[in-house]
Amino acid sequence: MSNKIRWGILGAARINQQLMPAIVAANNSELIAIASRRPGAATTTLEQYAPDIANLRLYDDPAELLKDPEIQAVYIPLATEDHAHWTLRAIEHGKHVLCEKPIALSIADIENIESAAKQHQVYVMEGFMYRFHPQHQRIQEIISSGAIGEVRSVRTCFAYPMQPARLYRVDRPINQGGGAMWDIGCYAIHAARFHFGDTKAQAVTALAKHNEHGADISSSGLIDFGDGRYAQFNFSFEHARRAEYEIIGTTGGIKCHNVWAKADEQPVISWQADSSEPQIEKLDLANHFQLEVEHFCACILNKQPPRLSLQDAKDNCAIILAALQSVEQGRTIRLE
Repeated sequence: MSNKIRWGILGAARINQQLMPAIVAANNSELIAIASRRPGAATTTLEQYAPDIANLRLYDDPAELLKDPEIQAVYIPLATEDHAHWTLRAIEHGKHVLCEKPIALSIADIENIESAAKQHQVYVMEGFMYRFHPQHQRIQEIISSGAIGEVRSVRTCFAYPMQPARLYRVDRPINQGGGAMWDIGCYAIHAARFHFGDTKAQAVTALAKHNEHGADISSSGLIDFGDGRYAQFNFSFEHARRAEYEIIGTTGGIKCHNVWAKADEQPVISWQADSSEPQIEKLDLANHFQLEVEHFCACILNKQPPRLSLQDAKDNCAIILAALQSVEQGRTIRLE
């Protein structure tokens, strides 16, 4: 096998502005094709986000891209409700899959993906790019050092004001993939879970505001991890831009000020132990999209499971669905 994984992209979504250059820049990947269901959209995407690439294969049908025998892995940035369907189709063609979050709208769909990936011996990973930024590993180092004691609570906040160009995210009900939960709420829940380690959530309580399409616009909630350990999440399309989390331990706390730090934005974390002065760390620049791609390629090349497992995807989906159920029924939902 070559030391580079050959990629195809299924879809001309806006996120390609970040992922397409990342695939091109990664040291172990090569972009060779892009497809879109809209005629001409693949060409437009290439011209916008990677104009210097020559001889890229352009398809006006994603199914045709999947038939290309030279493509080893695909990135799927399609609409949320299409993720599971196209992930399964790609797997059936023997392609490894990096699917933009959320990978599916139900645990059953993720289980089907898991089974198909095992059958076809391919790797599949849900695209939570932030987890590959070194700032989060640094925060884990501080926690592991014992500086803030035992983690007792996590507060996550993800928000940005909805712009007219993005109204397509809220033009359909939640069960069809619309709304803030599937778009940014999944980050808030994923980040909260990360800092509780292997501890499983026990119950979820949530509130939300919906629009005329049945899509959630804002939501807040509480995840109970047992023994007085809680995660508070807040996300909205009506708030000022935020992408942060705060961890409180028994002897101190840590704050990540920009979870979605871009490649040209210096990441900053602050932390304090009860017996010491506040610390502010300005970390090196990093491109979490490129690091995500390089990690996934390395997994394929070295035959190692990805950092983000499909079990992780199922655990995240379970909390999302419990939060949505809590909003609908007006009560706390316990997890099995």
